[in-house]
Amino acid sequence: MTNNDVLRRLRYTFNFNDQKMIDLFNLAKLTVSREQISYWLKKEDDPQVVNCSDVQLATFLNGLIIDKRGARDGETPQPEKRMNNNIVLNKLKIALELRAEDVIDMMSTSGIRMTKPELSAFFRKPDHKHYRECKDQFLRNFIQAIDTKYHVNRPEKFTPKREVEAVKKPELPKKDYQTAKPKVSKIYINPNATKATDNDDKPKRKVLKLKPSDIYKN
Repeated sequence: MTNNDVLRRLRYTFNFNDQKMIDLFNLAKLTVSREQISYWLKKEDDPQVVNCSDVQLATFLNGLIIDKRGARDGETPQPEKRMNNNIVLNKLKIALELRAEDVIDMMSTSGIRMTKPELSAFFRKPDHKHYRECKDQFLRNFIQAIDTKYHVNRPEKFTPKREVEAVKKPELPKKDYQTAKPKVSKIYINPNATKATDNDDKPKRKVLKLKPSDIYKN
């Protein structure tokens, strides 16, 4: 596993945002920028990815230990200049306060069965005759077991429910057809009107014809 891969997996497991990552480095006395964090966390095939050095990864894991267990009296532990899977495994075990039984139980969830002597061989000094090298597959399964046990879900965004009152349109008064006023033409009859003929539906006004004698009277 690469140093970048370890960073990405732990960030995902504990749901660390950029500021939290920066704070962990600061706990171990190393100042990093948000831009550096972004480059370290890019995928391996990204052309902009920047390799995280052994010192930087060791500093991050030291900060994780301080964050989980608190700072120890005295000086801040110095980061290792050369890192390997055994050191990563040991630092994660310390940070999460895992006993040998805890690690064995966690690894059993990945289908890996081991004994205490086999596990303790990972934490011995390289020059010890019972020292055992931690392979990528074991470390990868261990970090996956950490994710299974300690995974922190991303909090869901809170969206307040807005109670919108429905605006009711004012109801218009209903027409009362029974009390409606009748048309004037229905109740008023023109006395000068004549009955309609068969060819005309409307009544015709009566025309008075005057004789000349009625106009020119002496």
